[in-house]
Amino acid sequence: MNQRQSLAEAGDSSKAKPRRLGKNGDGAERHEAIYRTISDAIIEHRLRPGARLREDALAEVFGISRTGIRKILQRLALEQLVTLTPRRGASVTRPTADEAKDVFDARQMVECGLMPEVARRITAENVRELRDMARREREALKSGEQSRAIKLSAAFHERIAQLSGNATLASFVGQLCSRSSLILAVYGSSGHLGCESHDHDDLIGYLDAGNGERAAAFMSRHLKAIEASLSIVEEEEDTPDLQRIFGA
Repeated sequence: MNQRQSLAEAGDSSKAKPRRLGKNGDGAERHEAIYRTISDAIIEHRLRPGARLREDALAEVFGISRTGIRKILQRLALEQLVTLTPRRGASVTRPTADEAKDVFDARQMVECGLMPEVARRITAENVRELRDMARREREALKSGEQSRAIKLSAAFHERIAQLSGNATLASFVGQLCSRSSLILAVYGSSGHLGCESHDHDDLIGYLDAGNGERAAAFMSRHLKAIEASLSIVEEEEDTPDLQRIFGA
């Protein structure tokens, strides 16, 4: 066997080896799945605002290392779904009235400002995609799937921001929508999202017609209606049963 053959076989052997994970099944895909699971539990209000998230308990529930859980909690903290406090650890963020106002003020400035550019760039394919997203949101509300409707609404707003072509602002809108989802899940009214079910279809219509100014004005009214629907009542802190929430 010559040297070239040896190297080739060594390369084939290395490709055949499965990707090794860290302690207790740590790995990028596993971390992403756990991040989504915890995020969904927060948005769906199974983990309530102020609930403590102990690293050791989460590590046991999900079967990964505390280092892995710590990284996931840090990611959730960047999105302000989780609050990290020195010597106390992590807890689900409890939005205040002032924070809710700040979030919706920021959405007013950014999302409304993006509407003229979105109206200029939007395509027929984009319009079909947005109408499908709006339809799925309405269906979720109609069937009583409030948490799913909230997530679909957030995805709709983030997608519109992406159509502006400004990736930085679109990413910021995504973060604001994540925070809004938590605010809506906690303080919103059951059965609707603070706006009419056809609002998103009307907005699409203005964008499809290339009328950026009308779209911006409509977006402003839309966001104000959502904010006005909130009923913010402070709740006591609790310690959740993580095994019950996440256990198999």
